[in-house]
Parts: sequence; structure tokens; C-alpha cells
Amino acid sequence: MRPKVLVGAVFGTALALVTLVLVIILPATEEGCAPGTPLIPSATTARTEPTCPATGSPAEEGLQDGALRTLRCVVARFGMMDMRGVIPDDDYPDHRAGRAVEFIVGDDQAKGDQIVAFLQENAAAFGVDYVIWKQRSWTPDAAAGIQWRPLEDRGDAARNHQDRVQVTIKAAAATSTVVAPPSVSLAAQNAAVNEAGLLNSLGRRQYPMAEGTFTISDVFGSRGGGHLGIDMAAASGTPIYAASDGLVVASGAASGFGNWVVIDSLDESARRYSTVYGHMYASEIFVRVGDVVTMGQHIANVGNDGESSGPHLHFEVVPGGRLTGGSQVDPIAWLGGSSLPVPSTPYCDNGFGTAGGNLASGKVPPELEVWYRRAGSLCPQISSSLLAAQGQAESGFRRGLTSPAGAQGLAQFLPGTAASLAPDGQPYVIDADGNGVASVWDDGDAIIGQGRYMCTIAATVQGWLEEGKVTGDLTELTVAAYNAGEGAVLASGGMPNQYAAHFSETRPYVARILAAEAAFRSMGSGGRFIPDADEDLGPQVVEAANDWRGTPYVFGGGGPQGPSNGGFDEAGFTAAAVFAASGGTITLPTTAEQQWERGVEVPLLKAQAGDLVFGNFGDRGPATVGVYLGNGRMLHAEPNGKVAEVPLLNGMKARRIGQ
Repeated sequence: MRPKVLVGAVFGTALALVTLVLVIILPATEEGCAPGTPLIPSATTARTEPTCPATGSPAEEGLQDGALRTLRCVVARFGMMDMRGVIPDDDYPDHRAGRAVEFIVGDDQAKGDQIVAFLQENAAAFGVDYVIWKQRSWTPDAAAGIQWRPLEDRGDAARNHQDRVQVTIKAAAATSTVVAPPSVSLAAQNAAVNEAGLLNSLGRRQYPMAEGTFTISDVFGSRGGGHLGIDMAAASGTPIYAASDGLVVASGAASGFGNWVVIDSLDESARRYSTVYGHMYASEIFVRVGDVVTMGQHIANVGNDGESSGPHLHFEVVPGGRLTGGSQVDPIAWLGGSSLPVPSTPYCDNGFGTAGGNLASGKVPPELEVWYRRAGSLCPQISSSLLAAQGQAESGFRRGLTSPAGAQGLAQFLPGTAASLAPDGQPYVIDADGNGVASVWDDGDAIIGQGRYMCTIAATVQGWLEEGKVTGDLTELTVAAYNAGEGAVLASGGMPNQYAAHFSETRPYVARILAAEAAFRSMGSGGRFIPDADEDLGPQVVEAANDWRGTPYVFGGGGPQGPSNGGFDEAGFTAAAVFAASGGTITLPTTAEQQWERGVEVPLLKAQAGDLVFGNFGDRGPATVGVYLGNGRMLHAEPNGKVAEVPLLNGMKARRIGQ
């Protein structure tokens, strides 16, 4: 039984077909296809621009040529109306630059739809960068296929563009890479993202710590090539600054790093890259997912968390994106002025520039991947990989399903709650794909609706956890509430336990999704090392296990997906280490007895680092399991303690996994 929302409510009226005769000479070809990547016209192409009469409106004052032409042609077609042009406000970077115009239509939604259709049909001639209407943005990028994406709630109808259409025209020239002196206000420069939340190209860079406050204590490529950044040793509490302008896509706990920050940026050539900052304490990180940061902004302080031998900053530069399959390069070379390499693989809609990049490529049907990435970018509590695992459990990614209880579509929403509204005042299922209809049967609408609903549940449950009304793991409780309803979580004070169905359906549903989630997650998205399929498994199991030293012991905690409820039990820890080291190809059960049945037994004297060691045997098998390190020692999640290195117990036996 799932109290999910929504039926296919129709949004707006059909878009009117409006034409404008334009002569196009060699229409500009547009390169690149990732959301947020500026589209660069070919230098060998040209086009003629439409010419429409001046309107006399004050909104024309200060507009760049492209925005001015667009305003005049919209007025020529639809008549005079309230409009806004230049706005000298840092919150409106595109308006401030004279590239944006708002056409205020009030309650005349049909007129707004018609203006949008007109702008879409003539996007190439006007040089449209993006359009915002009804809390969605549209980018004229034919290569991406799907062009509308939902925006976060900004608090009122005007800022959500429920009563106005905004069009922003592409910048006339590339941004300079010259770093402005500190005395120049950042308000005079382009912002790191535009008003639709997409990344702009800036290309500025600086060291992440002030000169004289650090020493390089380890270089890129050390430790047999496994060190994929540089270590900058400094006193605890030393300020860390954003090395470039960009968008925070990860902030908080990360295996190995203890805590990290990941900032996605574009260089002067619109090539995507991330900067990564690791080993800070959680209390000394000052940015959150979704924050726009500027180069030189104080984002954190040096700490000594995670797998760290002393206070330092671990700093990485990752062309292609840390959460989206990129590969690290030497930060010293980049900081010294080296250009980033050209991405070698396509990256359309891969989640770059959002928190939705943690979905591993190829794990869901290709046409659904963009929607899971976008839905996983709506709030920091809900990831793309979690939504994909949930989608697999709900429908197996099959369309057209209706359950015996009447739940419908990919995300299995119940149509009986069609009137339910999200906190932004819209139904959970919106017209995310821009086809004019909000429907649980449409891929994008259903998956974005799933994300919107999960984010609302997560916010509610997080509030209850902070108030002490419930206890447990936020992710587990959110998934349980999706299945059984928030009321069941609140009434139970945590994991639902009021009815037989809570034990026979809800709890297995939660366990199944959390166990499956890791298989949908990109290995590099949680701060972990990235396993190498060409290397032996054993040493990589040790490396993976080392990332979790110091993680608290939690009864029943952890599994292939990593820690849960704040930590690991013994078998949860070994399952996580093997899963991570194998690149997600080996999923162990989460009891020592069941793990003993996997792999092959080897004599303890011939055990190798990375084998699993078992002890405290009883009638049902072993009760203890750890990761063998060699020299008679193991890594072990100690009951009432933490993951730590300890001597082997008497009578332990070893098994080699993967054989």
C-alpha cells in the first residue's frame, strides 16, 4: 500500500503555433550538450537577425543587442505588456548584464504559453540561452533531446515565474580568464551560475589555501599511482578557499575523506571539471549542496578527519566531474595554468553541475537516465542511485503497469491522491517533459514526481529526527514512508511496526532498495577510491576497508551500500569493502554465517591481505568476520566500538572471495 500521489492532471493549454518568417544563412551549429555547458557557435557560420520596431518601453534601456531584438519582436507579435529588463541586483546576474527580459502576463497563462512557443520556434534567430516559465527552464539544445527541467521553489509566484516568462540571450563573447583584483566587486563579473541554475563558463583559478599557510606533504601520483590529488599540510583550522567559481554538488560525509566538498565548474572553453577538498571536520564546512561559490570564498577549515595521518587538505582537480566519471589530473599543473584535457566521452545529461551525478552510467534504461539524474538533483537527501533502486523495486523500469492496489506507472503512484500538493503548491507529478500534460504514465513526469515526493518526505522525517519524535536512519525512514506513509513512521517512532504489513511488506521493501542502491551508484561518487578491474581484488579490499577506519559500530548497520544508521556491524563492514573493491560486481549477504558460504576457504597460514577471516564458530557458523591485513591482524567492526585494526582471534579461518 503506497500513499503516493498523482494522476495525469493537464497543465496549461496547448501551445499556440506561431510563426515568424526569418531568413537563416548557414544556421549556427551548436557544440556540446551537457546542461549548463555554454553552446558555442561555429566561427565559420553566420545568421541574419530579425529586426522589429522600437517599443519606447523603459525596459529597453541597457539591454544587450540580442535581448533588445527579442523584446521588440515579442511586443510586435503580442502587443505591449509589463516587462522587466536590466535589474541592478546580484541575485539576477543575467538581468544585471542586460541579457534577460521578463514578459509579465499575470493570470493570462495562455498568453504565457504562446510567448514561450514563439521563443522556442525562433530560438536560433534570437540566440536564446534559456527560457523560464512555470518553475521550469527550457534550453534550446536539440542534441540533448529533452529540454525542460524543473526548478527549485523560490518562495513566490513571481520568482517561480508562474506569472511571467523570462528569456535570456546567449552572451555575445566568451568570458575573460583574467582574474580580477580583490578590490573589484564580484557583482561586476558574471556569476558562477545563471538564473536558471546552470553553470556559466569563467575559467578563473587560485590555490585553495593562502601562500605561506601550507606545505605540499604528498604529490599527485604517489603511493604507486594511487594518490589522485595533492596533500597540503597545515594547522587545523587553517582556512580553505574555493579554487574556482562554481556550484557545490557534494558537501559532508565521504568515505576515506571523512568529510569533503565537491565544486563543479566550467573553464574558459566550457570544459567541465570539479575541484575536491577533503579531510575537513563536519562542523568546519561552511557550504551546502546547491550553494553557488566564487573563487576565493572561505568554504571550510583544514581538519584531520577520515583516513588521515595529520591535519591537511587533500585537493583534487577532476576534468569531466568527480561525480560523473571524470579522471583526476595533477592539481599543481592546473594551478600553474595548464589547460584541462578535452573530455573523451559524451556527457549529455550525465548530472554534471548537479548533485545527480552519482548514478553509474548504463545501470538504468538509457532513456530514463537523464530523469533519474535530474530527480536526484532536487534535494541533497535523495540521490539518483536511491531513486533508481526504488524504481527497479516499484516497476522494474517497465511502463504501463497498474498494481492490484491501483498504483500506476514507473513510480507506482496511487491516483486517489491526485489533489495532493507539494510544498511549492504544485502537484508532485508535474509536466517535467514539457509535452503539455502532467501524467504518471510519462517517464519524466513520473520520475521527477518520485523525486519531488521523496524530497518532501525526507524533509519531514529530518524534522522529526531533529525534534526527537523518531529515531533511525533518514534514508531508511524516508523509503519506509514512501511505502507505508509518513504517519506510519511517526506513529512507530521510527521504522514502521504497527501492523503485520509493516513487517511483511514495508521492512523488506526498505531492505531490498537499500541493498540494491549501491549497484546503481558510481564508485567515485562517495569520496571512495575508484577500483581498477585490472588489479587483484585482495589489495583493493584492504584499500576500501581502510576508508572506513574509525566508523562507529552500529548493530545491524551497513552493507554493500556503505554505512547505515551511522555505522557498520561486522558483516555490514566486510560486505561494503568487498562491494566497493569489486566495482559493484560482488554483493555479499550481511551476516557472517552467510558470508562464510561464499568464496573458497584457504589455510590461515596462506591467507593474503584482502581475504575475509572468520571466528567465534558455533552450530550455525561463524559470528565474527573481518578483513585480513596480513601479519596476524585484521580490520574489524568491533561491537560497541568502531572499525579498527586488531589482532586475529584464536581459531580464526580464512576465505578468499571472488574465486
